[in-house]
Amino acid sequence: MKPHYINTISILGCGWFGLAFAKSLVAQGYRVKGSTTTNEKLGTLSSAQIDPYLINFTAAEMTADPAFFETDVLFICIPPKRSSNELNDYPEKISAILNAAENKSKNVVLISSTSVYGDENKAVDENTTTNPDTPSGKVVLQAEILFKAKHPSSFTIIRFAGLIGPNRNPGRFFAGKTDVPNGLAPVNLVHQEDAIGFASKLLEQQGFGKTYNVCAPEHPSRNDFYTAAAKNADLTAPSFIAEKVQWKIINSVNVPQLGYVFQKELS
Repeated sequence: MKPHYINTISILGCGWFGLAFAKSLVAQGYRVKGSTTTNEKLGTLSSAQIDPYLINFTAAEMTADPAFFETDVLFICIPPKRSSNELNDYPEKISAILNAAENKSKNVVLISSTSVYGDENKAVDENTTTNPDTPSGKVVLQAEILFKAKHPSSFTIIRFAGLIGPNRNPGRFFAGKTDVPNGLAPVNLVHQEDAIGFASKLLEQQGFGKTYNVCAPEHPSRNDFYTAAAKNADLTAPSFIAEKVQWKIINSVNVPQLGYVFQKELS
């Protein structure tokens, strides 16, 4: 059910998640504005009935049509780039986007990652102190902190676990590899269908102003999950070392409060 007071949604970053989410929103009856950094993709957005905008943010400059940010809800769906230069620029890029959205976007949702939690051999939820142990996790947390500073009472953050789904077949991740470490560690993953389902539920319930850990409730071991995934994809099964060295289990206290029920089982 689309809330009647949310009509227009802007998706900054129509990548693997953003484009699928935008298409789902169009099907639900929302007016959707979508951004891309390349001219070639403008047609892809148009053909999906998404209003196309060419938008580029770097730490140095910004190319953006202010009309894109005039929206009921802005979703920022741009993960940090893997190259070290752009990785370090990520918080500044998010800051520039937040400045562009100021006084234009009624609600802002930052798509973040559960990489803000380090592998501290314990279960974590939204009330657990974040302590990232990877370069990307550290810059993602910096972006979250900037966001909270700018919107101290109204920030909404969705932290996705590892995303799987169309064109991200987990059977390929370790297929054919041997002696893969940490075989008994639990996995923290979420299917694209549930990532979209939760984000839609957030809109429907007006669940703004909180942080959400979005991760499938099952946590099979790396050995069990990736071996089964490889076999299901008719690929050579990997072999893992039977050890549980560094791990975490991503739980949520806030997702159940919205009444979201996960649709895709991992096991």
